[in-house]
Amino acid sequence: MLTLTNITWLDLCLAGVAVYLVKQGLNKNPAPYPPGPRGLPLIGNIQDMPRIKPWLTFTEWGKKYGPISHVEILGQHIIVLNSVKSAMDMLDKKGTVYSDRPVLPMGGELCGWKHSLGLLPYGDHFRQYRKNIHHIMGNRAALDVYHPVEEIETHRFLKRVFAKPEKLQDHVRHTAGAIILRISHGYEVKEKNDPFIDLADRAMDQFSRATAPGAFMVDIMPLLAKVPEWFPGVGFKRLAREWHQTLEEMVDAPYKFVQDQMDVGIAPKSFTSNLLEGRTLSVEEDHMVKWSAASLYSGGADTTVSAIYSIFLAMTLFPHVQKKAQAEIDAVVGTDRLPSFADRDSLPYIEALVKEVLRWNVVGPTAIPHRVTEDDIHDGYYIPKGSLVIPNIWFMLNDPQTFADPSQFNPERFLDNDGKDPEPEPRTICFGFGRRICPGLHLADASVWISTVMSLAVFDISKVVENGVEITPEVDPTSGTVSHPKPFKCSIKPRSAKAAALIQQDANY
Repeated sequence: MLTLTNITWLDLCLAGVAVYLVKQGLNKNPAPYPPGPRGLPLIGNIQDMPRIKPWLTFTEWGKKYGPISHVEILGQHIIVLNSVKSAMDMLDKKGTVYSDRPVLPMGGELCGWKHSLGLLPYGDHFRQYRKNIHHIMGNRAALDVYHPVEEIETHRFLKRVFAKPEKLQDHVRHTAGAIILRISHGYEVKEKNDPFIDLADRAMDQFSRATAPGAFMVDIMPLLAKVPEWFPGVGFKRLAREWHQTLEEMVDAPYKFVQDQMDVGIAPKSFTSNLLEGRTLSVEEDHMVKWSAASLYSGGADTTVSAIYSIFLAMTLFPHVQKKAQAEIDAVVGTDRLPSFADRDSLPYIEALVKEVLRWNVVGPTAIPHRVTEDDIHDGYYIPKGSLVIPNIWFMLNDPQTFADPSQFNPERFLDNDGKDPEPEPRTICFGFGRRICPGLHLADASVWISTVMSLAVFDISKVVENGVEITPEVDPTSGTVSHPKPFKCSIKPRSAKAAALIQQDANY
């Protein structure tokens, strides 16, 4: 007797057979697919798709098959790009065709992230979200109004690190959340155990895990979403239910805070209050404002954390870089005050150092896949409608033909040296491509810059010595849509008594 469960698994098998038979009977493509590993009958390349650090496997594909490679899993075509040129030619120059997002059964549908800007389908809602965000941070000049907030919160970060350097990672997360919540919702975080910071941390960790390529079989076999939660092997559904609840809280709680503040006339200016001021919103407009703000808040609360934490890792591992950076700060800014954004144009080595942080620690190694909305022929290869396109950003920023000794942290690669041109600008790569480029890139860049220059002005960062043994941190980034350095130990001490006094000054400018 067939049960509902039997039918579900039977459906899966029949679907695989149907895809294979249709492919075999109707495979009259106008051009060949890009090269890639040979798949198996019925299941295609399901065994080839990596789940841990997929960018490393994609890099090997690039070496073997060239800048554009292809796999197919149960009829789903996946295109991997291993060169900047291919990414620009397809995702940027053909943006009308390559700017959609895939339907992600785990992260998008089951967990609920389909309403966020990152996973929103290409269309009118997507354009409105980006318009809302672009209005306040579309370029560096637009961010000038937020510089005091970033400087104040970064000074508070220095105080926290000075008091408890062993809690560095917590301090980085707290500060990144504090800055973005002030901008997105006008909310000033609590010094300890802030509920909105905790929500953002949990939600973004879950997002990264839920959307990582190949992490969940349901993304490869969407019919698994219909299997009951109690059935063996579908524990992902319990996870999805928990993660969906976290996301709802993260989106709703800060939004309600702004509404409540506006009701009593005490709401500070923010991204959300500006969009709500003097308007009576329809249900659809309310949804768009709430999720635009949540997209800004969630995106800014995690990506900069990875980059800023990497600053401390790099300074621990490459002390000669730290000394050069501090020498420039001392020469330009002096030691009687903290650096500010007003000093940025006068600190070329710090600027190069920030570029190198973004290149060396790739925050989004494979980005979020793009989806093709029409059949395309590119470089003689057939890219069918519905294909997922994954740019291997990690390799693009670690390609030895583009960046000399890419594993080395070397800011000087971005400076003019003895008439030699600087290496390519990493910020045109690390934030994504085309119409899906990160809309908060200028805010992220500013946050990394101010954290770098203020921290190096007052702190010496070095390896920890335990029981007479110097501990060298391991460079081992985590898997996920957003990648973080593996937690590490380092010594953080004030550079001098004068530096300690600067740290402890009042942080209210």
